[in-house]
Amino acid sequence: MASIDANAGEVWTVDFGTAAKQRPVLVLAFPQPSDARALVVVVPLTSQLRGLRGEVDIGKPKWLPKHSAVNVQGFASIDQNALQRKLGRLNDHQLESVKDAVRDLLDF
Repeated sequence: MASIDANAGEVWTVDFGTAAKQRPVLVLAFPQPSDARALVVVVPLTSQLRGLRGEVDIGKPKWLPKHSAVNVQGFASIDQNALQRKLGRLNDHQLESVKDAVRDLLDF
């Protein structure tokens, strides 16, 4: 299997094994050699926008088929080999908005 090198702020597809469909996720943290576990921390993207707390609207980047939002309530830790294909990267403003939403959600 090829070595995967992802970075925080990148959007990748992941096969969660549900409905035989790959889902886009935002990488929040990619494992480093000194980490206790080789897990990638991700949050899902959704095209089912509700405009509520926990969503960060990212519009319709050229690398996504629909207007989407990052769902910061959907934290998951996955094996790095579950990352299938890099789609793109959020811009700095979008990534800062995601960080703000995570801090708000976790009351940090």
